Amino acid sequence: MSTDEILLGTGLTVALAVGSQILASRLRIPSLIVLLPAGFVAGAVTDAVRPDKLMGQAFSPLVSLSVALILYDAGLGLDLRHLKGATRSVVVRLIVLGVLLTAGTGMALVPALYGVPFAVACMIGVILVVSGPTVVAPLLEHVRPSDKVRRVLLWEGSLVDPVGGILGAVVFHSVISGGFRTGHGFRSASFFAGLALGVAGGIVGAALLWFTLRRLRLGETLGTLTQLATVVVVAAGCDMVFDDTGLIAAVVTGLIVANLPGFEMPARRPFFETLVQLIIGLLFIAISATVTPESLVPVLLPTLALLAVLVLLVRPLVALLSTAGTELAAPERAFLGWMAPRGIVAASTATTFSASLTAAGLRGAGTILPVTFLVIVGTVVLYGLTARPVAGALGVAHPARARPLLVGGDPWVIDLARSLRAAGLDVLMWAGPAQQRERIGAAGIELAAGELMAAATDPQARLEGVTAAFLLTDDDDFNALASIVLRDSVDGPVHRIGPPPDGRGVVAPYTAGDTLFGAGLPRHALVARHGQGARFHVQPGSVPPPPGYETLFVVRRDGRLEPVTEAAPVTAEDGDTLILLGPASSTDTDTDTAG
Repeated sequence: MSTDEILLGTGLTVALAVGSQILASRLRIPSLIVLLPAGFVAGAVTDAVRPDKLMGQAFSPLVSLSVALILYDAGLGLDLRHLKGATRSVVVRLIVLGVLLTAGTGMALVPALYGVPFAVACMIGVILVVSGPTVVAPLLEHVRPSDKVRRVLLWEGSLVDPVGGILGAVVFHSVISGGFRTGHGFRSASFFAGLALGVAGGIVGAALLWFTLRRLRLGETLGTLTQLATVVVVAAGCDMVFDDTGLIAAVVTGLIVANLPGFEMPARRPFFETLVQLIIGLLFIAISATVTPESLVPVLLPTLALLAVLVLLVRPLVALLSTAGTELAAPERAFLGWMAPRGIVAASTATTFSASLTAAGLRGAGTILPVTFLVIVGTVVLYGLTARPVAGALGVAHPARARPLLVGGDPWVIDLARSLRAAGLDVLMWAGPAQQRERIGAAGIELAAGELMAAATDPQARLEGVTAAFLLTDDDDFNALASIVLRDSVDGPVHRIGPPPDGRGVVAPYTAGDTLFGAGLPRHALVARHGQGARFHVQPGSVPPPPGYETLFVVRRDGRLEPVTEAAPVTAEDGDTLILLGPASSTDTDTDTAG
């Protein structure tokens, strides 16, 4: 290809990867539902985005190293403190039984459905055992199931990917060496040797990071670059010895770094999160583009039958057996049986092994990639569109509406919490002084644990279920400092009430950032106004605010909470709900706000 063609292909691939994710966010659907068809259509109408032509033989190794980075980031998010009791038992069973039953089903059905040799059936069977954080995490973010279910699915997806990758490599080498023709079949010794190699590589990677991050005490920029380099080097070295063992090394490195005392990795890693998001988009666009429409037509109907068996029979059976006798409730067990999407590891291994086996002359090897692609598309679309309704029907999903955390226990803060609750939100409050905590409890508002703020200062902590935090205490310096600390612990915005313009605090007057309600309504003004009789009022967004009333929050019709700030004024629409502050002379004690 010419230089111009390579530049065009690279630019289109990046544009499609990012554009598809932007479109998915606007449509409020998982990004994979857009990425897969976008890549497939692009590959069908133009050769510019074909990665096998853009990168040649470098494509497969680059995909493997990219997946290793994804799995390392997934490993950083796995807390061993949560892998205990029922969670550990269920995860282990899901992996063992899932691998055995899924691979066995593929080996049994594929020859009859597609008319291919048993070796090809084994290859497809082991490829389809993987799931992975690239598809599970976005779907869970979309669904927001209970914490127990989310942890089980994240652990299963993160651990089954490298196991499935090594299984695929072992079966591939067995096929290439003629093991299935000579009767030797699957080489279990190679499988366990691959696992051991991956674990050893992970230990080496963690040791390197311990030396560079702890001993050399590199800063954030060099520390991030060191993590990238370490994962790439260790994964590449393991893959040179045995295919796909770099995936095990990557996830083990992440696990050790996340759980070994002394590393103190932050819960939010903006650079890694951005990089992983870009890699996922690029990989799905690139791999989807390699699938041709002509290869899909002859396998479409048989794959629909295979997909039905995997979704309606195999996964529910695996979940039923894996959760038997555990403390998981029946709805949680049922949802686990309705969540097994296939992702990037299945696509990458199918791309690599299909091309190699076809070049080796194995009959039917050309069906591996299109069958895998259709199963990925089918499971992603099916689970992506149905997981949220199913979770809602089973009662295992968190409410879709916002769940704000209000920090502070003064009377006006409690009245504001009542108003937000009257608008249909699930409000959580925290306060330090015992008197304020008693006041919150007497108001009937959910009170967070006393150690919540102390736990949130841990860089590895996340405030699960909290969608926004509002710092409303009477200590402006505390509000300013906490707004900085909590940014990495909350999956949503963190705002503080503004300090007085002439405040003499040590921190608050000099802390940048957008404050609640703008410069015209700082904390002291709001407190004084509330003390003079001003009350919060809840009304439909279609009704203009009365004279003298100020809009503080807008609750969107879908449950999102948008605060008014100086930098971001909010406009209400039909179906929204307004939270207003009345004038100081108002005697309005609306029943919704007075509780």
